[in-house]
Amino acid sequence: MLTPERPAVDALLTRVASGDRAAFADLYDALAPQANGVACTVLRDRTLAEEVVQEVFIEVWRTAPRYDAGRGGARGWVLRLTRLRAIDRLRSHLATLDRDDREAALQRVASPLSVEDEVVRDIDGAHVRDALDALGEPHRTAVRLAFFAGLTHSELAAATGVPLGTAKTRVRDGLRKLRAVIGTGEPASRPTPGKEGTRGTL
Repeated sequence: MLTPERPAVDALLTRVASGDRAAFADLYDALAPQANGVACTVLRDRTLAEEVVQEVFIEVWRTAPRYDAGRGGARGWVLRLTRLRAIDRLRSHLATLDRDDREAALQRVASPLSVEDEVVRDIDGAHVRDALDALGEPHRTAVRLAFFAGLTHSELAAATGVPLGTAKTRVRDGLRKLRAVIGTGEPASRPTPGKEGTRGTL
């Protein structure tokens, strides 16, 4: 799927920051499909994902004046915001479920994407769906739950029935493999932060 180049998207967000409604409409058209893909990956529910994306773009409109282009591109900013808001929604949703339903929901998050799912992109726009599927188990489930569902290491250990140390190792090794498959050229490193009870970030 072709997407606008970064300078064009960045320029749109700059115009949005000045209150340009036409630029906001163009920005939505440019980034909403990717944002929806990110939200779908976290929530595995298209209706909830669409709601999150709508909320994210309302937030983008309100907070665009605070956007600092020197800290990263507009696409990355919007997609990171989408992922965070989707994780917030997922955690709120899980809190309302009983144990069996919660475990079933976690399994849906960890399961491979269907062919109908949007291609998930990382903060630089690289495709990660195939990379995730190429990881194999147990690393694929660890990375999905830690980075896309936002589980802490402790929550991941409880959800998968393994010791805390094993959960941390699976996330660390899975992240290293994921970066290698995506081909970032960066050396593999431990997720940050790596302390118990914290969420990892890509």
